[in-house]
Amino acid sequence: MNVTTLLEQIKKHPDYHKAGMILCHNGVVRATSREGDEVTGLTITVDHDRLEQIIKEQKKTPGIVEILIHINEGKLLKVGDDVMFLVVAGDIRETVIQTLTHTLNQVKTQVTSKKQFFKQEKK
Repeated sequence: MNVTTLLEQIKKHPDYHKAGMILCHNGVVRATSREGDEVTGLTITVDHDRLEQIIKEQKKTPGIVEILIHINEGKLLKVGDDVMFLVVAGDIRETVIQTLTHTLNQVKTQVTSKKQFFKQEKK
């Protein structure tokens, strides 16, 4: 899966003509953790039921045309690999930015959990 595929899918939506903006988030594996430790990779686990609920709730936002999310779950991701794509299409900039932000924050706090792998110190 890639962001281009998701964009093409959005453009086929029957209400696409109502969209004035498409906003994309592409999360990638960083080389360091938030704490500054060197990361070699990570795995992601997804609560699919909660993900569906969040998408359904956020799609009810007036002006939102479509929300698509792809999360690379269940495999070891290396530094630089894509973790998640989130694409939001809607009528105006303020609505789309706010919806992407809310959706992303909910997904990060309620849907995904990650296990990071760290570089071992040489002794």
